[in-house]
Amino acid sequence: MINTEITVAEYLLHRLKEIGVDHLFGVPGDFVLGFFNQVLNSDIQYIGTCNELNAAYAADGYARIRGVGAFSSTFGVGELSAINGVAGSYAERVPVVVITGSPSTINFRTKPLLHHTLGDYQIPLKMYEKITVASTQLVSAETAPAEIDRVLSACLYHQQPVYISFPSDMVMMMCRRPGAFPFPQPARSDEGALEEAIGEALLMLSNAKHTVVIGDAELLRFKLQSEFATLLDKTGFPYVTMMLGKAVLSEHHPQFIGLFEGDRSRDCVRSLIESADCILHLGSLMTDFNTGGFTTYLDESITINANIRSVKIKHHTYQNINLHDFIVGLSERVSRQDTVSSTIQRAVNRCVHRNTEPYQPDTLKPLTIKRLFDRMSHFLQDESIIIAETGVSLFSAAETLMPQGATFIGQTFYGSIGYTVGATLGAAVAAKDRQIVLFIGDGAFQVTCQDLSTMIRYGLKPVICLINNDGYTIERVIVDRPYNDIQPWRYHKLLEVFGGGVGLEARTEGELEEALAKAATANDLVFIEVHTERWDCPEALRSAGRSMAKLNLLDCGNEDHHG
Repeated sequence: MINTEITVAEYLLHRLKEIGVDHLFGVPGDFVLGFFNQVLNSDIQYIGTCNELNAAYAADGYARIRGVGAFSSTFGVGELSAINGVAGSYAERVPVVVITGSPSTINFRTKPLLHHTLGDYQIPLKMYEKITVASTQLVSAETAPAEIDRVLSACLYHQQPVYISFPSDMVMMMCRRPGAFPFPQPARSDEGALEEAIGEALLMLSNAKHTVVIGDAELLRFKLQSEFATLLDKTGFPYVTMMLGKAVLSEHHPQFIGLFEGDRSRDCVRSLIESADCILHLGSLMTDFNTGGFTTYLDESITINANIRSVKIKHHTYQNINLHDFIVGLSERVSRQDTVSSTIQRAVNRCVHRNTEPYQPDTLKPLTIKRLFDRMSHFLQDESIIIAETGVSLFSAAETLMPQGATFIGQTFYGSIGYTVGATLGAAVAAKDRQIVLFIGDGAFQVTCQDLSTMIRYGLKPVICLINNDGYTIERVIVDRPYNDIQPWRYHKLLEVFGGGVGLEARTEGELEEALAKAATANDLVFIEVHTERWDCPEALRSAGRSMAKLNLLDCGNEDHHG
């Protein structure tokens, strides 16, 4: 006869597996060791990271590929080390499950001055409540199953992090066996509001001669790519994406024009937006980087702006409308406008992307950022995962045409320095059969470099392209001061310290060719240290620097010397 009870740890691990978590990132500590022992006996693989911050970053990167991620650490010192990573997942709407191994339930009642605690045992929970959509401190085996289900359901429904404080004495307590997980259903739209919004949108679209669609982050976060593609196919409208929505669909789609980032957009994209008499704006997050420093200037009188739970058309706002329902309803009733084909063709002809032009190396010429990304655009494979750190890497990769089926990861809103090392670890664990390519600067790498060793430990094989330009370039373009300098490392030699992988170095276009040739045949992690001049960066990043200097009332002081 099947036992009607299992341990609370088994219940939680069963639920994690059920919602799509096959790997748990973490760092051990005494309060969490009992739970980790149960992880080792489960179907979920434990992936040990070098620190808790990178565990949080890894869970975020994993979730962007698999749909949900999880990490675990010990109470106080561990979970608070990870809190910045969770804050980034909260800001960018990434579903991550945070599991803290906490002191036993009696300690929460008697509050002894235990190590790792702050006297007030509720402080970590209160801190995490600010950056999660649901949180719980498990208090009994009877209530634990319902609390676990409630929190995990909120994680999937809202696509944001959740927090579970798991007392050490509850790990082996017995609770009821789980039934089928109650996966949350999308909120139902207000039918009357939905009908009115679709009707008003259809009227605008039918009267317009030059409609442009802008796709953004919520289409990715809420997995609406298929619905978005159907709408484009039905209408024939040209579309652009914003940086947070980059690669929502294949950038080889015949209706794709390019990246829209306000005044920082290329002329071909800006002219398409400016000539439009109707703009269908779907799933946008109007952050400063996403909008080119708040320079989008979309005319409200011609804009249909649909987000996850509301639609705004001209000056009318319709609440309680699900974005999925709005896109599907619009697709079912809109008429195809064949006249847009000439508009698309003209826009496509004006927008020449990287990877659409041949690349011929000048073997002795020193590498530049532009030439590096021109070359790397030909190295990237279909179905690859491209990850770019905030700064030179993000602003350069954003204007690089992604291959067919590619996934693009960049923390464009929260922009936490060093995020991409952990995110690369998580993505590589989540998709071992896909090419993973990371672009990261030397300054960011120094913040989180330790988990390069974790990638080696678990046999992961990303290609890491480190841009060595002698410091914090994204800060230099705001204001050039000595605090942007860093100690120079021989980065590619770190693989010898960490005990694996192929470390390479390139200063010229010819040396980059040699490095990429070795990378193409290596069955191992490949780390290429690319040297460029200190002030070599894309104009979009310089523009962002000027905006941030103005925002923070700083005298940038860079133009006289650095153009």
